Amino acid sequence: MARLPNLSYDRGTLILHPPPRGKDWLDYATWDDRIEKFRVPAIQYRGLIGTLHRANTEIVDRARAYKELTLVSRMEMTPYLHQQEALETWQKAGKTGVVVLPTAAGKTYLAQMVMQSIQRSTLILVPTLDLMHQWYAHLLAAFPEVEIGLLGGGSHDRTPILVSTYDSAAIHAENLGNLYGLLIFDECHHLPSDFNRVIAEYAIAPYRLGLSATPERTDGKHADLEYLIGPEIYRKSPRRIIWDCISRTQNGPNPRQAVSDRTRPLQRTDPNPQCIPSRSKHYPGQPSRLAAVCPRKRPI
Repeated sequence: MARLPNLSYDRGTLILHPPPRGKDWLDYATWDDRIEKFRVPAIQYRGLIGTLHRANTEIVDRARAYKELTLVSRMEMTPYLHQQEALETWQKAGKTGVVVLPTAAGKTYLAQMVMQSIQRSTLILVPTLDLMHQWYAHLLAAFPEVEIGLLGGGSHDRTPILVSTYDSAAIHAENLGNLYGLLIFDECHHLPSDFNRVIAEYAIAPYRLGLSATPERTDGKHADLEYLIGPEIYRKSPRRIIWDCISRTQNGPNPRQAVSDRTRPLQRTDPNPQCIPSRSKHYPGQPSRLAAVCPRKRPI
């Protein structure tokens, strides 16, 4: 009996050996004379798997190392119209793509909604250490039962949910590429640079979300976001968001009651409501330090 083809991950690429039957998969593969096997770019993992499944070709998938999670949020809020629309549009677009929303429009909470809908190991990319700590604090409050880690600023965690700076993730891209099923790129216009783009290219993650208020780049490389993440699938201006909120308030419940109901799940018994107690090794016994770095924001 012939051996089943094996798909394995190798430092940012996939090795497929022995070759499967059929020819459709060859669109993704390149012959490597050094090892005498076919290689496939890691970013083509989803397309390759889909092609093989449609051809009823059985393989042994040793490349996929990301896991299913059980994400139950302790910070549920009623999403605004643009957040719900963006989530539904992203899901209908194949669970890949870029969402363009203005600053303070609740992109972090939208990402949390996406994580809950996917339930897979997740890597979140941010451009600065300040943003890394803000995301970390938000995710600690949202998912206290799940291990959350940091990569950057002296931290080198490997956790089911990992928040990393672009710089650190690019350095370790070859080792991270098969560990996460969902990639979330905050301020995703930083991704297409020559240094950062390997984060997406070396990753097999089938689910990808880009977030930005200003995705356009002066060098024109924002066009590469469609290849690295997916097409722009949702955009809404500040004026339209304000109009939607006004219309919803006029047609919905009492606005004061609506705000109260929406934020009630966030109430805590802490004397300082801005302080998010830490259970993490990164801030042992220093909740005030975490709060000083990233006071809680109420997404809109």
